[in-house]
Amino acid sequence: MRLYLSSYRLGDHAEKLVEIAGSGRVAVIGNALDFLPDTARRKYSAEVYNPINEFKALGLDAEGLDLRLYFGQEQALRRRLSDFDMVWLLGGNAFLLMRAIRYSRFDRILHDLIENDDIAYGGFSAGAVVATPDLRGIDLMDPVDQLAEGYRSEVEWTGMNLVNFSIVPHYRSNHPEAESAEKAAAYMRHHQMPHLMMVDGDVYFSSLNGQGLLQKKT
Repeated sequence: MRLYLSSYRLGDHAEKLVEIAGSGRVAVIGNALDFLPDTARRKYSAEVYNPINEFKALGLDAEGLDLRLYFGQEQALRRRLSDFDMVWLLGGNAFLLMRAIRYSRFDRILHDLIENDDIAYGGFSAGAVVATPDLRGIDLMDPVDQLAEGYRSEVEWTGMNLVNFSIVPHYRSNHPEAESAEKAAAYMRHHQMPHLMMVDGDVYFSSLNGQGLLQKKT
């Protein structure tokens, strides 16, 4: 299984991401931000941060993929994902993203592709959190009722189980969610949940060459 999970954006180990992704195409999935108006997202992408440009700077061909177009369209999404060598899920609201994953059956398709090593998985913040078995405790960071058009109120507490531990992003980092990350980590410790606390810059990876936590560069 090829994984690259980051606390914030690409983290401090983009060379490992390139190794895991290879020279193929990357699908950038931003449904964790569906609660934002499209105008606000376009403005942020133009003026602050555009992940597609970040991948292109690494020599990787990237384009956006909106899971909302595939709600209830599993076979269409399966065909679309066959065009890519890596998926990259952005940060935002982990519970909203998990809903999009379930509505589109992205998780079922992903497991099939990963099992055959046909695709690599990566993401940061919410994109890393949804790779875990359990989203309990993350509700102290992300509101479970932050919805958007086309989403139902039922909460998805179970992640995709690509790793066997929970993830707390932005832990003791210069990030607006650092305080709530402390609370999430405390919750997981209290409930004896296996978890990994990630500082911004940290990356957890899994590849043919091994797996483990790559820490923030100083």
